[in-house]
Amino acid sequence: MGGIDVLRWFIALVFMTLPAHAADEQVVLGLSQDRVAITADFDGSEILIFGAVKREAPIPPGPPLEVIVAVAGPSEPVMVRRKEKKFGIWVNTDSVLVDSAPSFYAVATSAPFTDIITDTEDLRYRISIRRAIRSVGAAMHIREAQNFARAVVRIREDEGLYSIRENTVAVDEQTLFRTSIEMPADLTEGDYLTRIFLMRNGEVISQFETVIDVRKVGLERFLYNMSRQQPVWYGLMSLVIAIAAGWGASTAFRLLREN
Repeated sequence: MGGIDVLRWFIALVFMTLPAHAADEQVVLGLSQDRVAITADFDGSEILIFGAVKREAPIPPGPPLEVIVAVAGPSEPVMVRRKEKKFGIWVNTDSVLVDSAPSFYAVATSAPFTDIITDTEDLRYRISIRRAIRSVGAAMHIREAQNFARAVVRIREDEGLYSIRENTVAVDEQTLFRTSIEMPADLTEGDYLTRIFLMRNGEVISQFETVIDVRKVGLERFLYNMSRQQPVWYGLMSLVIAIAAGWGASTAFRLLREN
């Protein structure tokens, strides 16, 4: 039995066990993994997201069903500073606190983003990258304050943390869908909210939410907790390790010279 046949069989089994709901089309979702462990040799991960559309009636006529998948890492405030060249040197001038920006944000779609969702729906559900970032406002004297939020997007796009991946969700017979989300090595620990939207005529007809748990494990977890909970001991341990490493390197270099 091929991989696609196994996927069809699994989704059909889940599909039959679900209770009936009032909505005409709803999401039945699966994840290849719902937990990502960050270890010393962690170099990224790929999450397979697949599912089906549960219906109580035949497929509606008209434009085909489209799917949007959005994965967002933990959000936090970001201070953005603008530099200007004065007297031959670059100095910080204005600064704006962007109230909330996800540490990671990826959007996968079954068609070009602007073709399958209206701006009104995007504003309502905050799906696009620019909508996912919240910036309440800046001081009146700051010029072009909106550029600070755009700078966050530009920098994190360059780092591979923000992306819109159009035409990467495969939809089979308006019933089965699947996509994969690549997660980089430098992930922030926390809950990654995963949202799936079913779209028709540019509007959201159904949505589903789940969480991918991203945590440090092993030695990385121990050191991370110590740095937050016992900063004095963490600093002393770091100092001891640095001294030991320096002494070891010096001794090894001296032995090499003597030989």
